[in-house]
Amino acid sequence: MTGEKNKMTELKRSLSLWEVTLMGIGCILGAGIYIIIGEAAGLSGNSLWLSFIFAAVVAIFTGLSYAELSSRFPHAGAEYVYVENSFGKTPAWLVGWLILIGSIIGGTAVSIGFSHYFSALFGTPIILTSIFVLFIVGIILIIGVQETASITILFTIIEAVGLFIIIFIGIPYFGSVNYFELTKGMGGLIDAGILIFFGYIGFEGISRLAEETENPTKNIPKAIIYSIVIVTIIYALVGIAAISVVGWEELSTAKAPLALIAQRVFGEESFVILSAIALFSTFNTVLFILLSGSRFVYGMAERQALPSVFMSVLKKRRTPWVAIVGIVVASMAFLYIGDLKTVANLTNFAIITVFIVVNASVIYYRYKKPLHAGFKVPISIGKFPVMPFIGILISFFMIVNLSVIVLLMGIVLVCIGILVNTFWKMRH
Repeated sequence: MTGEKNKMTELKRSLSLWEVTLMGIGCILGAGIYIIIGEAAGLSGNSLWLSFIFAAVVAIFTGLSYAELSSRFPHAGAEYVYVENSFGKTPAWLVGWLILIGSIIGGTAVSIGFSHYFSALFGTPIILTSIFVLFIVGIILIIGVQETASITILFTIIEAVGLFIIIFIGIPYFGSVNYFELTKGMGGLIDAGILIFFGYIGFEGISRLAEETENPTKNIPKAIIYSIVIVTIIYALVGIAAISVVGWEELSTAKAPLALIAQRVFGEESFVILSAIALFSTFNTVLFILLSGSRFVYGMAERQALPSVFMSVLKKRRTPWVAIVGIVVASMAFLYIGDLKTVANLTNFAIITVFIVVNASVIYYRYKKPLHAGFKVPISIGKFPVMPFIGILISFFMIVNLSVIVLLMGIVLVCIGILVNTFWKMRH
């Protein structure tokens, strides 16, 4: 049963395949490279690029599951709809809760990353800068999805230019270190891969734009796959370049790691240029995370899993303004956790847990409600889809390798979600 929907609460369908793909690429690129590459280098050392590949493998298994489910259910509610139609309302609500937490904290984490680069240039306080950037993002989202898409695409091009500059800088230095040396062992490579996985978060958000995308049953699956593949190639090359030019020890302690690489070769002016590009990139990621998060809130309200007020749409702009305001304010509240690594891995906990259920949903549908048209995840043994199962195993592996403090905080958030769901059921 869904909420009452009419022309006053419908979203505007205007995004093409290339627009959605570029928006997804823009979201994924920003956080992983510009924010956490330094932290990751400190964990994996010379094998940094392999950690990017590890994270990409995790992303592609689940990305294919999203592609199949988005082809079946092209709705803004995305994961909530997938799970509600397979395992029921209560598991769907908990998945929705984790998606909301992931979107909120993800927006928080990347806004902190933006503030670190901004502070490196202008010496501003981190928290106040993060509040300001979240406020600006909220305004843009309210103005309109087409305007948001135009900004996102422009900023994606700018951030890609910055990464290609890093790759170009690194080419003469390629081969200067042993890229297969596990400087801190296999454990370091895996820990870095888990942290870097935060940099791949964003592909799943593409599925939440289904109600604003032209021909979503075909274009959404294509956009998910294209964005993951393109980003992985760029990430691996940047990882190799970074280690070649600076070295993992210095990279791991840098406040603005990619800007440091440019500074080492071209001088102080290039530091300013790369830091400015990093600002575009991280802003872009915040914009897309909160765009997809607000659409998910709208989608849950549409399914009567959240108050109907979150379906409120501005008459002229056709944007879900209450959902936007709610998710932006919530992101501001999480700024006071402070530590970027903890915030990023808490986002990972929420999203990876959702990935387990999404992959399980694909297996459920293959047996209970087989799909005869649209995109299907390749490789099956009979009816059993192999890749979603591997996605589940890898996701469990990543969760158990998170730190104890992140696991405890994640469990607390799940318990809060259960309490909120119980209260919601009592009221409705």
